Amino acid sequence: MAETVSGSEYIAHHLHHNASGEQVGLFDPSIVHFDTIFFSLLTAALVLYFLGRVARRATPGVPGRLQAAVEFLVELVDEQAKAVVSVDRSYAAPLALTVFCWVTLMNAIDLLPVDLIPRVASGFGVDHVRPLATADLNAPLGMAVAVLVLSLYYGIKIKGLVGFIKDLFVAPFGRAHLSWNPLSWVGALLLAIANFGMNIIEYVSKTFSMGMRLYGNMYAGELLFFLIALLGGTVTVFGISLHLLTGFVWAAFHILIIVLQAFIFMMLTLVYIGQAQESHAPH
Repeated sequence: MAETVSGSEYIAHHLHHNASGEQVGLFDPSIVHFDTIFFSLLTAALVLYFLGRVARRATPGVPGRLQAAVEFLVELVDEQAKAVVSVDRSYAAPLALTVFCWVTLMNAIDLLPVDLIPRVASGFGVDHVRPLATADLNAPLGMAVAVLVLSLYYGIKIKGLVGFIKDLFVAPFGRAHLSWNPLSWVGALLLAIANFGMNIIEYVSKTFSMGMRLYGNMYAGELLFFLIALLGGTVTVFGISLHLLTGFVWAAFHILIIVLQAFIFMMLTLVYIGQAQESHAPH
């Protein structure tokens, strides 16, 4: 007879990663989550293959439904890039399109039955698999750090290293007017330190909020699917009916969350890259 599993044990099992060791705390860089890496790379490969296939088969005449859908998405992203990135969007727009499709596909894994992938994996001797990469803080935070690195790169590329460093010390409070009065030099130094500190805090806070926003929403949605799945385990007409009803309603609503969170992540990517290209130093 199969061993009875409690609701807490069921959820704990599904929240357990296929990892290199036991994780201590919410964020543990010494532990590698193999399932997060696998499904992140798998969805990225599928997105690149799909977009590349549509691009190779694109025709100048009347497009098919698939080509028309991709062209609509490309135009939508490009319009958003034009509105946010004012200097150089030659890379920002394709990046935003890739990010939107990638995050959407990673989020969409949450619509699969929660026991499907773990059950398939168990057939290959894998005890723990957590396929929703965006519900693992490592993935959203890693992507947010990548956006930070890109924004710094484009800031230096557009302004130059000297101009970029200069901007760190003149915004957001501006610069003091220097004179022969020694107090003006002291004030300028203090203001430069305050500007630099605020910029560092802004970069760090934007990165953490970007990753935590996606992680928090997808983690909460994943937990709700686990709770709904437990209703089906009651093996009663009421429990199964409630399971099917709540599962359908939440899945339909969750589709909006999936697309919305991908769109927000894409827009934040464009906004941060666009802000990094803007110069605050006086001309």
